[in-house]
Amino acid sequence: MRRTTPLALAAAALLLAGCGSQQEAGSSGKASTPPSPTRSAGGCTGQAELTAADHGRTVCVAEGGEVRLTLDGTKARPWKPVTVSGPGLEAINAGFVLQPGDATAAYRAVAPGTVRLTSSRPLCAEPTAPGQVSCEGVQEWAVTVRIG
Repeated sequence: MRRTTPLALAAAALLLAGCGSQQEAGSSGKASTPPSPTRSAGGCTGQAELTAADHGRTVCVAEGGEVRLTLDGTKARPWKPVTVSGPGLEAINAGFVLQPGDATAAYRAVAPGTVRLTSSRPLCAEPTAPGQVSCEGVQEWAVTVRIG
């Protein structure tokens, strides 16, 4: 069971304050977003907050907007650093990691384009003693970000 500190709860509350959810037309994806006044004329949002639950989704972020993500992991099953494939996002300061094994990242949408964000982590913890059972399965995480 993960330990949750008052500081972690306060940080999470600040990150989520004022967020709602959006489902992009034509996709099964959604991302937490601020209220509609931050949406561009093209229907893209000004900010997307992503988690492990957003795997496989497509989100649209307006140019100048931000994409922030937190993947909750553990010491035994840590997320790898997030990789970015494609033009249009520029890394910005993501803040701080609340727990070992988490992956956090933040990006500013600087140009139109399509970007794929990916990470992975082991399905099973590595054995801590000889003779323990292990697995080599991997949990993948990927989100497509359209900048418009």
